[in-house]
Amino acid sequence: MSMSNPNMRNIGISAHIDSGKTTLTERILYYCKKIHAMHEVRGKDGVGATMDSMDLERERGITIASAATNVEWKNHSINIIDTPGHVDFTIEVERALRVLDGAILVLCAVGGVQSQSITVDRQLKRYNVPRIAFINKCDRVGADPERVKKQLCEKLGHNAVLMQLPIGLEDKLKGVIDLVEMKALYFDGADADTVSCQEIPEELKHEVHKRHEELIDAASLFSDELAESYLEGNVTSEQIIKAVRSGTLQCKLTPVFLGSAYKNVGVQPLIDAVINFLPSPYDIENTALDLDKQEAAVTLKAESSLPPVALAFKLEDGQYGQLTYIRIYQGEIKKGLELYNSRAQKKFRVGRLVRMHADNMEDIEHAPSGDIVALFGIDCASGDTFTDSSLNYAFVSMFVPEPVISLAVKPVDKKSEDNMAKAINRFIKEDPTFRSFVDPESNQTIIKGMGELHLDVYLERMKREYKVELETGMPQVAYRETVSRHVEFNYTHKKQTGGAGQFARIAGIIEPYADGDYLFVDQIKGGVIPNEYIPSCDKGFKKAMEKGTLLGFPVVGVKVTVNDGSYHAVDSSDMAFQTAAIMALREVYNKAQPQILEPIMKVVVESPNEYQGNVYASINQRRGIIVSTNEDAQFSEIEAEVPLSEMFGYSTVLRSISQGKAEFTMEFLRYGKVPQSISENLIKEYQDKKK
Repeated sequence: MSMSNPNMRNIGISAHIDSGKTTLTERILYYCKKIHAMHEVRGKDGVGATMDSMDLERERGITIASAATNVEWKNHSINIIDTPGHVDFTIEVERALRVLDGAILVLCAVGGVQSQSITVDRQLKRYNVPRIAFINKCDRVGADPERVKKQLCEKLGHNAVLMQLPIGLEDKLKGVIDLVEMKALYFDGADADTVSCQEIPEELKHEVHKRHEELIDAASLFSDELAESYLEGNVTSEQIIKAVRSGTLQCKLTPVFLGSAYKNVGVQPLIDAVINFLPSPYDIENTALDLDKQEAAVTLKAESSLPPVALAFKLEDGQYGQLTYIRIYQGEIKKGLELYNSRAQKKFRVGRLVRMHADNMEDIEHAPSGDIVALFGIDCASGDTFTDSSLNYAFVSMFVPEPVISLAVKPVDKKSEDNMAKAINRFIKEDPTFRSFVDPESNQTIIKGMGELHLDVYLERMKREYKVELETGMPQVAYRETVSRHVEFNYTHKKQTGGAGQFARIAGIIEPYADGDYLFVDQIKGGVIPNEYIPSCDKGFKKAMEKGTLLGFPVVGVKVTVNDGSYHAVDSSDMAFQTAAIMALREVYNKAQPQILEPIMKVVVESPNEYQGNVYASINQRRGIIVSTNEDAQFSEIEAEVPLSEMFGYSTVLRSISQGKAEFTMEFLRYGKVPQSISENLIKEYQDKKK
């Protein structure tokens, strides 16, 4: 099925956790005839939503991995990616945004713009993704779309304009008024498929005309034709749509739609809006780097006749081998085509080409330019670029945050050990923010991730999908060490036992360095250390800084200047200078007054106003600093900086002090110094453990 490009959309649905993204996707699938019955996220029928294909997602009622699907609506092909709202899975959101052309930002009519909506919006802005907003849950008590639209403008800085007005709110929600066509659309709750189009009710006419004028005012900035027609008094709905589309594509206008996905109100007009206002692959300019021309930027065109360029943005290891999700930016991909992986510098053939629908797939023969499809059974990494072998292009790599929390895991028996290794290898390949290594001292397997929920989900998946029985140790915080004063070193490494010996002497200064983790400065004059041994000194210092002596964590923020030394014509070697550098740092490390640094997290708590005092107290007990508070009639949003080591188990505490009504998100902010008393306890624990 070959389609011309203007009829394709690649969209993501992104929002704060629990705003109804997955429910909305479920409705879209139903109306586009992709599924024949609707399921709920926390469904009584035990089926769970189609897009939450993992058992875990169904039980917790959250989305963990972004799922892709493809639907057809009015002759258009739409690829939809349902992304997670939880901050621990940011990499899933980042990956999805990298390949999407447009997005639906879902907001809750009661909660409005919440902390996670802000994070998601920041990611959309980073990739310049045009978006339309959908205010969901207009059937809930306290729904106020007008307030949410204001928050879009104030909190997120959008130029938001209402495209619809609700007919009734809360339990009286019957439908919406289309401000472009000036018609009332009613949705019959019992028969979800029918939309009846009627005249606007008398009592709403005044308000509707006022809002229609506002819409034309906002849109006419993007179209001279519309501005002229408005003055002449004969505006057509095509002109409004064209102008709003133009503003949306430039990311200068955000059209706002309303409804309730759960009650099937307003979903069909939203799918129309995706086609009317969000870009096709033609409308978006994508660039790649030409590796043969010093990484010069090249613009890719969504033309099927050009040589293909595609990006592998997500991997999944299933029981039948590796599935690689790709986005085609230029050219088309057919079965049997030979492609070139520019990172691995290898050629491969396209064996199976499939179109995904959550966890089901259909085989296809060819995929047009701009499409999102998947390849089967090829070996590659996330973020690889595939091209025709005549081109050597690569895409700018994705932003991957560093993991901040680690856990020791220990399999119970030999069988579990083998399965755990399989599971960990698969997760590392699929998720760049999940890491694992074996601690050389305790010989334990350590896994690292973005937060408690992130590691929790992976441990649970090991138990279920790989039948691994595990014991887990205490969560460990990724501390760092640094030096706080300037010291000089002068170290001679000498070993003379019959035959060739070892000799190296280096001298210089070690001092704190604020602008990065490590800086090596070479000030050797007059060849007292030959040039070929200078990189060896650098290597030695780097090696010595992998482990500090206070807690055995990496040392950061150090500047090393080597300004003197001596060598021996026979006994000096690369190894001798490396050893001299390692020993030199160890010898003076304690004189440099080393300090411990800990990860400080940005924590945002959203809580009903009556529990605000309890939340303040809970943050202060955890050595937190409150940065700002925003409050409206019901809710306060408290932003604080808290050390990660104090945040374990906070979700349980927060639930109990707020009767389960408050929620929080946290992300890594920076490293900060650990107070003296705590630092002494940590060092004492470490020394006892070593004994």
